[in-house]
Amino acid sequence: MKEFYDQLNRKIALKEVPKRIVSLVPSQTELLVDLGLREQIVGVTKFCVHPECLRKEKKVVGGTKQVHFERVAALEPDIILCNKEENTEEMVAELEKIAPVHVSDICTIDDSLDLIGQYAEIFQVACKASEIIEKIKSEKQCFQDDAKRFPERKVAYFIWKNPWMVAGKDTFIDHLLKLNRFKNAFLEEDSRYPEIALNELEKKEVEVLLLSTEPFPFKEKDIEALKKEVRVGCIQIVDGEYFSWYGSRLTAAFNYFRKVQAILS
Repeated sequence: MKEFYDQLNRKIALKEVPKRIVSLVPSQTELLVDLGLREQIVGVTKFCVHPECLRKEKKVVGGTKQVHFERVAALEPDIILCNKEENTEEMVAELEKIAPVHVSDICTIDDSLDLIGQYAEIFQVACKASEIIEKIKSEKQCFQDDAKRFPERKVAYFIWKNPWMVAGKDTFIDHLLKLNRFKNAFLEEDSRYPEIALNELEKKEVEVLLLSTEPFPFKEKDIEALKKEVRVGCIQIVDGEYFSWYGSRLTAAFNYFRKVQAILS
């Protein structure tokens, strides 16, 4: 029996290297595949869209907030992978009756690199994990050098409408906004994802509205509707996966951020 600790410092005891994995977090599912663990994945959520055909190969056990526990149990997993933000405490408690559960907690890129390192140890994929970690570090450093030339802009990053919701403090999204020299207008709110009124945008002198493609799939029609309601210099749809997915998605995120900066300039 070997013991590990997840990112909530919860002890996990494993008899051997897990051969049957259920992943309940889309970005972590993508990471597993890039770590060479595709064959070991037996269960995923309906939101695990990368790689595109994976859901046809694996058992879909539900969503990130609601899972069919009987489906998970039937897969006889050796380990179940969760996330503090994506999955509820109640889910984790129920899943622990089935198999050991690893819970990630990601607010920064360093947290993401730590998670990749934990997976490297648990699944014995140190070589591939090291490649991904070094790639992310290199891309981040190059981007930070470029970002010194970016103007600082005050932004609101919308994740939902009806009600309007934005990314706030202590979120991975805000961490990536800061790397882009975007100043988040809603850091003083108590909630990490506060509901706001559109009239707050002008009061806070927001210069740019970023409309995420997820979890709410903002479209061009939303830009046109907002232009009629708010006075903001720029409204832009951005790929939410690059601003909220961690793990191996970060290897391509910084090039995407450069494209966003070019559009806004």
